[in-house]
Amino acid sequence: MSIESRDTYRVGSGEIDIFDLFRTVWRRRLFIACMGTLFAVIGVALAYIIPPEYEASAKLRPVELNQLDALNRSKIYSLPPEEALKHVGARLDSYTTRLDYFRSRPDLVEAFRGDGQTIEQAFQEFNSTALGVVQADSKKTDLLTSIIGLKMRYGKDVDGPAVLNAFVDYAVERERIQLSKDVQVIVANRLAEVDAKLNSAVTEYRTANEGRIARLEEEDAIKRAQLNDELKALRVQLKMQRESRLAELDEAISIARSLGLKRPSTPSKMADDVAANGNIIRTEVNGRPVPLYFMGTEVLEAERSVLRQRISDDFVEPRIGQIRKELLLLANNRNVEAIKARANDQDFLEGVEALRVERERLKAIDTQLQGLQLVSVDQRAVAAAEPVKPRKALIVLLTAVGGLLLGVFVVLIRAAYKKKLRRIRVIGLSSSASTILPEELSREVGERLPEVQARSSIA
Repeated sequence: MSIESRDTYRVGSGEIDIFDLFRTVWRRRLFIACMGTLFAVIGVALAYIIPPEYEASAKLRPVELNQLDALNRSKIYSLPPEEALKHVGARLDSYTTRLDYFRSRPDLVEAFRGDGQTIEQAFQEFNSTALGVVQADSKKTDLLTSIIGLKMRYGKDVDGPAVLNAFVDYAVERERIQLSKDVQVIVANRLAEVDAKLNSAVTEYRTANEGRIARLEEEDAIKRAQLNDELKALRVQLKMQRESRLAELDEAISIARSLGLKRPSTPSKMADDVAANGNIIRTEVNGRPVPLYFMGTEVLEAERSVLRQRISDDFVEPRIGQIRKELLLLANNRNVEAIKARANDQDFLEGVEALRVERERLKAIDTQLQGLQLVSVDQRAVAAAEPVKPRKALIVLLTAVGGLLLGVFVVLIRAAYKKKLRRIRVIGLSSSASTILPEELSREVGERLPEVQARSSIA
């Protein structure tokens, strides 16, 4: 094999000598250390140039049960403390709530708004980088599951703790206002339902009263008609009795005239008059009434004259006066007048006491919920003593390590480049020697070529 072929094989084999690499790095250790030092200095400069960022945090926990007792006892809205904490947590994480709060703080808008940015664009940076809600894991069963944390990153130009505390108060107040609106709607719906039932009861009551009035008036009309019929019948009866009496009087007058009786007499007295010249004594025992004609024509004609002049027979029958009294009483039904004169029908409703009590109870509920405490602020945000960013020690360490690695990389690249140049020179030298020198000299050069390469690599 020729010198050229052997050199080509070694160069193309791509073998790497680890110890040779370590020797190369060790020889250039001063350069590598300078690179690490330079980058460490750059890291120190960056650590002091980067604006510091601070972090403030607040923690919320469920409020005591007695704070929500009045709302829960109202029987219109049930809100356990844990549920109230979830509602506030959702409000804190709400995009709309954060945007409204951001718009209400001109200092935040000025701090996060860049040149040419809209308020919404500035809010995106504030919402994505500054604020964060940390909710407890629902799978955990320890006490931390009932706590919601809120964190905020801020710079020196922003009063982070004040902004965070104000945001918590703002979100809690917004949730209280929303809860108040919900309670107002529920109470209004319940009142409308109760009023509808009361109105239905009033309508039913009025309908019943109309039927009652109609029945009372109908009963009065029937009774009045019956009394008038009875009065008419009595008058007809009295008239017939009067006509019958006149007929009896006419007959009795005729008999009395035939007997010559002008004045009242009795059968015994007539017998005495007939037997006045004899010695006869008569005794009359009779249980029958004395006939009318014994009254005599004078009495009977006087009675007949009075009966013929009589205009009305009403005074003869006491029942007629009683009927007139009843008709006068039926002229005005006081029950009907009292029902029609009622000013407020609701005062006379029966069976609606529970609805009235419920209505008054609903009207007495405080729907504004002023002073209602939904959550308890377990930890309010305070100013941080040390910034969370940048971490100066970490930056210096990373830049120093990066500088060292870069130095090692540069040294290895430089060594590999020089080695490549030497191999190219050796291959060129061996090719020239094979064309000019005789075969014996070429063999000698081929034998000494590894020694030359070894020296080149050492150099």
